[in-house]
Amino acid sequence: MKKKIDNLYSKLANEEDARVCKAIDESACKVVPGNFFLTIISYFFSKLADAVANTKVILPWIMQSIGAPLYLISFLVPIKESGSLLPQLFIAAYIRKLPIRKWIWSLGSLLQALCMFGIAIVAWNMQGLSAGLAIIALLVGMSLARGLCSVAAKDVLGKTIPKTRRGALNGLSAMLAGLLVVVLGVYFLLNGEKPFSSQNFSILLSIAGLFWIFAAIVYAFIKEFDGETDGGGNAFSVAISKLGILKTDKPFRLFVITRALFLCSVLSAPFFVIIAQQNSESNSYLLGLFILSSGLADLLSANFWGKFSDISSKKVMIIGATIATSVGFVVVFIDFFYDELFSIIWIMPIIYFILSIGYQGIRIGRKTYIVDLAQGNKRTDYVAVSNTLIGFILLLSGLIGTLSSLIGVSGIILLLSIIGVIAIYLANKLPEVQED
Repeated sequence: MKKKIDNLYSKLANEEDARVCKAIDESACKVVPGNFFLTIISYFFSKLADAVANTKVILPWIMQSIGAPLYLISFLVPIKESGSLLPQLFIAAYIRKLPIRKWIWSLGSLLQALCMFGIAIVAWNMQGLSAGLAIIALLVGMSLARGLCSVAAKDVLGKTIPKTRRGALNGLSAMLAGLLVVVLGVYFLLNGEKPFSSQNFSILLSIAGLFWIFAAIVYAFIKEFDGETDGGGNAFSVAISKLGILKTDKPFRLFVITRALFLCSVLSAPFFVIIAQQNSESNSYLLGLFILSSGLADLLSANFWGKFSDISSKKVMIIGATIATSVGFVVVFIDFFYDELFSIIWIMPIIYFILSIGYQGIRIGRKTYIVDLAQGNKRTDYVAVSNTLIGFILLLSGLIGTLSSLIGVSGIILLLSIIGVIAIYLANKLPEVQED
């Protein structure tokens, strides 16, 4: 069995370089094939659960169907993203004390499952304001649990998978998850104009919870060897002291600034959906088309971006951002000169598909970049500091929606696209991290 796994790994990872394991421990190198597939499987279930519980499409649809206030729906994306990022400096200080960190990831995954089961119960039994508040509270818990996974994942990946194989792993797992999301999108299309009740959504979210449980179990089987534990210390003092990295480490500082500006791609996505909803009455088909677009984008591009990231994660971020930014300018152009095109139901899902391909490149590229930029315990510091700062920026960026009354939805997309151009310029100044 081990021989078959080794052979399959060699084919998937194009294993030819005898020195490919130079960045990880010799003991870890011997079990790379097994760890590679265990990580892919666990990431697959985790990414699939995330896709099913999508805060850009699925959860807003549920909140609307149960009569939750509109202002609560606007908190979904910021809470999910910033809630998982903000606590990470403090979480990282604790994780540094642990020689084995895979259990932190499994714990975070199990907690996400429990929160998702809670949201499913709310969707089945509750209505109105109380239901909306309950979902928001559970989403906060889920986001905090996601933060555990985020810090631990980067560190475990850096200890168990060679430097030039990490992008391929992220890309392959995202591609496989995208395949099942495509199936989900097709289901919604076949459902057509038939109502999809909150009870149906409850069952869907329960399935997402099961996916997180599967992910936690599989991840626990990864063979992780003891890592560095120096510098554990008090969580608060360690968190504050590590912010100094931004002052002393120029490449890391430039990466954080660039990553912050790259948020323009994910922030623009909901506004694409809003334009589509404002110009279409076919909500059921529209939901299916957007889910299908997102799944197809992951399926068709993730593996490519992953392998490309192992060659140059910097170029992947730049190309992905160029795609996402260009699409934003296209939408603004259509809105100003040919807005009647938006009434064609499949126009915006196609544009959203292209945007998702670009965002996938940014996401996989920056994940691979930050892991390869750092070595040893520095990796945990990099991930925690950058994610915490991005969390604060995300909370502030949520205010951009208030500009809609002044410049309109297309004006917001134009503003975000201009920010994307600045991000691309700065990304070109980043050093290459895959050259050595």
